[in-house]
Parts: sequence; structure tokens; C-alpha cells
Amino acid sequence: MDYTLHPLSDQTVAIEFPQKIDRAIHMKIRQIGLLLDDKQPKWLIEYVPAFASIAIHYDVKMLNLQTPNDLPYDIVTTELTNILQELNEIEVEAPRTVKIPVFYGGSTGPDLEEVAKHNGKTPNEVIDIHTNGEYTVYMLGFAPGFPYMGGMSTDIATPRKNKPRLAIPAGSVGIAGEQTGIYPIETPGGWQIIGQTPLALFNPENEEAPTLLQAGDQIRFYAITEEEFHNWKENGK
Repeated sequence: MDYTLHPLSDQTVAIEFPQKIDRAIHMKIRQIGLLLDDKQPKWLIEYVPAFASIAIHYDVKMLNLQTPNDLPYDIVTTELTNILQELNEIEVEAPRTVKIPVFYGGSTGPDLEEVAKHNGKTPNEVIDIHTNGEYTVYMLGFAPGFPYMGGMSTDIATPRKNKPRLAIPAGSVGIAGEQTGIYPIETPGGWQIIGQTPLALFNPENEEAPTLLQAGDQIRFYAITEEEFHNWKENGK
């Protein structure tokens, strides 16, 4: 599979694949991350995976610059090219499946009926379609722990709202185009909100794993009642 390397900043290299949401591309990006974890080049600060690219941040001070003409970008990309020769040897473990409870509709899902109307469905049909899908977390972004997921049925695809809301509660489950996602914190946003999960997607006090989800996870949604939702919020389940 073809990819290109190019600079994003004076200390960042991007490896880019064809710009589309594709599971094969996603697997290659996961392989690159695992390969970097294994090789641990001394200049590596961190890497950030996205839908069709991975950004690699490096520390110029850790490069072996011999002359004023040595360019950090050239040194890093040369090493990366050599490292990537082993890409096909990296095995990716089976993804974990995370089940997400959602109370659909009501005050927590104010756009459920709009999504249903847009697609010529009933609200219950939208819920059935949404809960019967299996979704891949391709990347986290926008807000800490916000999962961008692929795999949603086009039968419930709905454009973003023309006028974003100023505040969407944490845990809100939304639809935008052919994607579904979950707001991890209260934030402005324009996705169509169809429900809310009582789970906390972002916990800054958990330094080792501040986000509930990570790229590569497989997500399944299931419906809960309003009573179950409030009990979960109050008691942890």
C-alpha cells in the first residue's frame, strides 16, 4: 500500500496514505505505531494516529547532526524509511470490543426524531440500526477522548446541524454524516445527538489511561432505560 512522508512542522513528520476511511489503511497505521513502540528511536517524542495518516513528533536535540548542512527532517525520514521496511512483519493483536450503554431519545437524545425523519425511519428503527452496528475507532480527536468511528449504516446517516449547540453534555452520542461519535466532555458541537452514555470517556486523573477508548477498539452500543441511565450515573451502574 502506497504512502508518502512529508513535514508537518520543524519537528513533525507525517506518513500519509490515500485520504479515505478504510480498515486496511487503519491496520497499516496501527502497524506503524507498534513498530515505533518496538524500535523506540531515540528521537521519538510521540506519534498521533489519524484516519489516513500518522504524525510523528521528534526531538531535534536527539539527532546526530554532524554538520550545519545536516537537516533534521532528512535524518528522521531516512531512519523512518529503514524502519518501515519491517512493516509487514508486524502482527496486530485482535482489537478489544467495548460495549457502550446508551439511553436513546428523551432529553438526552434531542435529535433522535430528526435523524429518524431525515432517513424515513421511526426513532425505534434508528435505535435498532445504531445498536446492531459494529464500529471501529479510527482516531481520537477534537476533544480529549472523542472517538471518531467508522462502520455506521448509511440508513441513518444525517448531516451535521446547521447551527451548532453551545454546550453538548459529556457522554452524548451523536451522528454526523456517515459517522457516529461520543462527546467525552461538555463542549460546543454540531453533531445530531441521539442519546447519552453514563460512561466517562475521559478521566484526567487516570494518568496511565485517561481515555476509555483508543484507536483500534471495536464498539458495540446497546440501549438502556432512563432509570438504568440515572442509576448508572449516580451509582456507577
